[in-house]
Amino acid sequence: MRDEERSAPEIGILLGSKSDLALVRKVEEVFSFFGVTWEISVASAHRTPEDVARYASRARERGIRVLVAAAGLSAALPGVVAAHTTLPVVGIPVNAGSVGGIDALLAVAQMPPGVPVASVGIDGVKNAALFAVRILGLHREDIAARLGEWSEKEKEGVRSVRKELGDLPCPPEDVFS
Repeated sequence: MRDEERSAPEIGILLGSKSDLALVRKVEEVFSFFGVTWEISVASAHRTPEDVARYASRARERGIRVLVAAAGLSAALPGVVAAHTTLPVVGIPVNAGSVGGIDALLAVAQMPPGVPVASVGIDGVKNAALFAVRILGLHREDIAARLGEWSEKEKEGVRSVRKELGDLPCPPEDVFS
């Protein structure tokens, strides 16, 4: 893909409110690593539903390939987005209420037939970003190649923690080989 073709955002992220912004900052590391273009905005399924509908229905023609929607409480945003597009939609249930995000998780996971939304765990922004990247990797070889690098980086992160355990009683390292 040429650079000028990639300048349009490939991933569009919608947040249900400003309070979700700090959580979504975690996508920057993932998207930078893979060279993915993205954009982010705030639109409410309840307060500005017409904005959500316009954004979702125009996303494909703008070059967006995957939509991500983060919302808490009733978590209607991912479903409203999916109702107005044929693009893949990833819902991020946000821990925003008194029940620790379970309400949002259930809302995102229980879409009616014909309104598909993939769901990640509560506050699962990093997984949502990686899932969106894997979707893009189906058609972009540069991303597909970097997915292996990302996995190795994650493995090394876990292995380095074992080395930091220091004086604690640990099994010999060869039990992991």
